[in-house]
Amino acid sequence: MIIYPDIELHNGRCVNLKHGGIEDPKVFDLSPQEAAKEFEKSGAEWLHLIDLNAVFGGGGKNAGVIREIIGNAGIPAQVGGGIRAAGAIDDWFNHGAARVVLGTAALSDPRLVEEACVRHPEKILISIDARDGKAVSHGWKRTSAFTALELAKRFERSGAAGIIYTDIDRYDELPESSMANTTRMAAELDCPVISSGTVRNLDDVSMLSQLPNIAGAVIGWALFSRAITLEDALQLARQKTTEAAFL
Repeated sequence: MIIYPDIELHNGRCVNLKHGGIEDPKVFDLSPQEAAKEFEKSGAEWLHLIDLNAVFGGGGKNAGVIREIIGNAGIPAQVGGGIRAAGAIDDWFNHGAARVVLGTAALSDPRLVEEACVRHPEKILISIDARDGKAVSHGWKRTSAFTALELAKRFERSGAAGIIYTDIDRYDELPESSMANTTRMAAELDCPVISSGTVRNLDDVSMLSQLPNIAGAVIGWALFSRAITLEDALQLARQKTTEAAFL
């Protein structure tokens, strides 16, 4: 299982959004560039970079910083946030992104996403956020008529490299939340599933690493708040990979 350190950028700063809202972001002391260097030094294999200004319609204010991180990193990066046009997808690949993450576009312009999967095989990830099983978009503000699983299966058939799945009920720590939705998503798909928003402690990392077809975990808040260290998360994830190789 791959650990994807999550660097979410808003106005050039590293932030975390509670409940998906941009109104009161948690701002971290590290700059995005410093965070990227720290994660790489700690052994990260990938970086996960999200432009939150673009997500919420504020334009690509963080594009320059993200390009700088990609240019200086010795590891690949996947980039997302408000990417809703073919030209924007191509532009990120031209600037060194290894993969592009499409979220809202999967609901607002599915044809664009399907064509992107064809033009960039194994390089397009679909980010699906779900509340009560329904896919949501535009920073969790709009609920679609589609279930998360329906959407995931559609883009799996289109050739997506994988699905980044956020179970918002789990993210919000609702009493009845569990890994059940993430488990079902992974079991129903053949393409890799990357869990997002589920890790608060090392037990969560361990649990995810034992689920079939969970290829990775996007971790942001738990790393920036020092609830866990990247080294410990990587050790757990790699231990499971090593054990599987001997079965």
